[in-house]
Amino acid sequence: MRIRRVDVGQVTLQVSEAGEGGQPVLLVHGFTADAGEVAGVLDPLAELGWHAVAPDLRGHGRSDRPADAGAYSFELLAADVLALADTLGWSRFALVGHSMGGAIAQLIALDHPHRVSGLVLASTFHGPVPGITMELVELGRWVVRQSGMTGLADALAARRAENPESLAAFERLQEARPGYAEESRARLVATSPDMWMALAPCFVDQADRLHRLGLLDLPTAVIAGDLDATMLDDCRRIAGAVPGATLTVIAGAGHVPQLEQPEAWWDALSGFLERLVAPGPPTAPG
Repeated sequence: MRIRRVDVGQVTLQVSEAGEGGQPVLLVHGFTADAGEVAGVLDPLAELGWHAVAPDLRGHGRSDRPADAGAYSFELLAADVLALADTLGWSRFALVGHSMGGAIAQLIALDHPHRVSGLVLASTFHGPVPGITMELVELGRWVVRQSGMTGLADALAARRAENPESLAAFERLQEARPGYAEESRARLVATSPDMWMALAPCFVDQADRLHRLGLLDLPTAVIAGDLDATMLDDCRRIAGAVPGATLTVIAGAGHVPQLEQPEAWWDALSGFLERLVAPGPPTAPG
């Protein structure tokens, strides 16, 4: 795996990749994470013949962090991912999205289906996220204004400690990946506060995409953990809506199955990608 920076027009993204020259697949991480959330499969995918690329989205990780709140929306992040594919010279590519990355992947597939050879939606949502209210979002925005991302990390940790379900999920992740607590906090603190302030409300007031997803004609796999209380029902609805979609529910995993149950996650991901019709060599967009 190598890491480089790629100018995609409005911003420059830091990109992790492996398998240059192979069949193209883009992997998109979730909110307040970075490419490290999905990068564990880059080298194994390269060994299967894929050119696997995972960017840090704008405002995340080591990618550019515009200070203007208007520089952030799910649509703008989707445009960056598509621009990255253009810069790589990919006319078609497989697309994997986790959590918010799954929402971004949906937007790309819905608006540019001819560009996507296969779609993997993991631990994601099709509309307003259950359990997240605008009141809760505004409380988070107040914390960020007062204390920055460090203050938000402290507030979320305190809230998690008071919620047995959230605490259990976090402890599972820490057990599966020692050091996860420190890694996830560092990723959160490293994200742009402007990005957080702009995108957090989108989890509440976004349009529901379920009907549009039912019109897709793409090979699609949906993956979710059986303990993901927030996203599992949405994943089941997505799998039921997209014609021919497969659903894999991973036992003993919550919202981050790629870290909690990496072998089962790999089996589901690689099995789907291997069944895709080979997209052929990358070509310049027409």
